[in-house]
Amino acid sequence: MSKHRRPAYLPIAIIAVVIIAIAAAVIIWFKPDSQRIDSAQLASNAIANESEDTLSTALNSEQTGQMTSYQNQASFVTGLERLPRSLIGTQVDGEIIIDENKQLVITEGLRRLFDYFLSALGEEDEAVIFARVESYIRHHTPEPAASQAVAIFGKYVAYLKALPEIEKRYGNLQLQASKNGELDLNAVAQQKQEVTRLRQQYFDQPTITAFFGAGDSYDDYSIEMVRIEQNAQMSDAQKQAARRDYISRLPESTTKANIMQQANLGELMMRTEQMKARGATPEALYNMRRELVGAPAAERLAQVDQEDANFDQRFIQYQKQKEQLLSQNTNSAEVQIQIDQLEQQLFDDAERKRLSGYAALQETKTQ
Repeated sequence: MSKHRRPAYLPIAIIAVVIIAIAAAVIIWFKPDSQRIDSAQLASNAIANESEDTLSTALNSEQTGQMTSYQNQASFVTGLERLPRSLIGTQVDGEIIIDENKQLVITEGLRRLFDYFLSALGEEDEAVIFARVESYIRHHTPEPAASQAVAIFGKYVAYLKALPEIEKRYGNLQLQASKNGELDLNAVAQQKQEVTRLRQQYFDQPTITAFFGAGDSYDDYSIEMVRIEQNAQMSDAQKQAARRDYISRLPESTTKANIMQQANLGELMMRTEQMKARGATPEALYNMRRELVGAPAAERLAQVDQEDANFDQRFIQYQKQKEQLLSQNTNSAEVQIQIDQLEQQLFDDAERKRLSGYAALQETKTQ
């Protein structure tokens, strides 16, 4: 079975505002995960894309281009000959669309096609990848669309090479936010403006919209969520209302649907933690979840709650017996054998891998 590789992206300024939701997710990360697919998939859909600076960094790396420069670039016919290891067994992602006059139609799928081949940077040098992409385009596309696509690919590579200069001027904004406790939204806005001007140097507006429009919508949403969260003058209820208002005003699109799904996930996790802290009944939790994500997901989450409660009980038992073993025996090797046996009795393989992390998490919660 072939794999489907999609090295998609998020714009460089996007900030993972679902940190609030992720903080709650970390609490359940160390517990059994057999039925935790719903939340994990929703979160991964929102944040699993690669940022465009990954490719720009690779293009500017001194190491790029020293592994396969010996290849005969002129020998490509379809562009799929002698694929690098990372692309073997994958399907080409993206698309090349032309109109009735054989003119190229610019789409986000064209960028995905470029990113698919550029994901092999480091295995192949830039010249080989360029020859591969040009061969692939010309093999599958009539003129004049073929030459138009090749030209845009050249501009796209040049744009990616130029991005690091902007990044250097601003540094790692996310790292700064983690140190300072807040994100400098003015710096984010300035960086976005510079990226916008850079794009305008290489592409016309229709290409900018097709290549970056969807990502920019997510970017704007993420920044607005950070702005709301950092507003110390707003209560939690006001922040929640502001988030909903912003989303409601977005134009109807697939992007809006995905953002609503992400927002529902964040609200689901926040409200779950709040209700559990207040001692809410399983019925109350189920009703809240059914309202946000539907009955099937609410039922699965209820099952997860039961599994979590079962895990907690076994963990408490494990901790007590472990402490007894440590206090009653000074032979560390023998104690470790007994602890290992205890773990095997109480937990399966997947659960045992999470024990140390879960124990550390419980310790931080009690401090």
